[in-house]
Amino acid sequence: MASLRSDADPWRRAWRRLARRPGAMFGAAVVLGFVLLALFAGSIASQDPIATDWGAIRQAPSAAHWFGTDDIGRDVLSRVVWGTRASLLAGVVSVSISLLFGVPIGLAAGFLGGAVDALISRLTDAFLAVPFLILAIAMAAFLGPSLTNAMIAIGVSATPVFVRLTRAQVLGVKVEDYIEAARAVGNPPWRIALRHVLPNIVAPLIVQATLAIAGAVIAEASLSFLGLGQQPPAPSWGSMLNTAKNYIDNAPWMAVWPGLAIFLLVLAFNLLGDGLRDALDPRQR
Repeated sequence: MASLRSDADPWRRAWRRLARRPGAMFGAAVVLGFVLLALFAGSIASQDPIATDWGAIRQAPSAAHWFGTDDIGRDVLSRVVWGTRASLLAGVVSVSISLLFGVPIGLAAGFLGGAVDALISRLTDAFLAVPFLILAIAMAAFLGPSLTNAMIAIGVSATPVFVRLTRAQVLGVKVEDYIEAARAVGNPPWRIALRHVLPNIVAPLIVQATLAIAGAVIAEASLSFLGLGQQPPAPSWGSMLNTAKNYIDNAPWMAVWPGLAIFLLVLAFNLLGDGLRDALDPRQR
């Protein structure tokens, strides 16, 4: 009986399908590694990420500085480790903002329909007509340069994607037989939307959120590169690349390590998102 219950649990089946995908498990392991770096940065980083050493300017990787030093003698390894916090925080907080606003708006558009749906859809189309990164840069410039404002700008810029996805999923779910049955027994609309519709669209939202975090990490690095994100001397992968571009010929390690960190984290979230999409698809066997 316990085995039957386990087989009937869709989340257990999804986990088994995810575990059979090496790419997704690799992505999950890399993401977990970056999360641990961010949580225990103070213990992992051997040196102060903002401490300067004018006697160790642009030194190549060595036993004293595994990733080398930057243009004012700061340890690149420590700055990469501490920069993980800014990137992960930007990714998670930005996507949380998008979910917080995008899901209720999309749920209202899809479930209520009519004039509400038409108005929300046209506004969403207008926002989607502007490239995501351009909109984020414009909003961050308007709000002012800081990590907090960058996260708000990225979150608001990504919200239309979640509005459209939620609306599309709701339109497909609200015509199912169990929704009609819920109406027939007298459930009010708000209860149907929250208790019957919303739980059945969680899976695609999880997948989109995972993929959106990867986009948010790139957006945060881009904003920091332009001076609109994390402000110096606080470490950020984007600002490290901005500094490194001036020394790419004689100190390439200044660009290699933050660039590699961005590459690995974005790749990991994309692999994990692809795996979740396959694992949570009910058509998969």
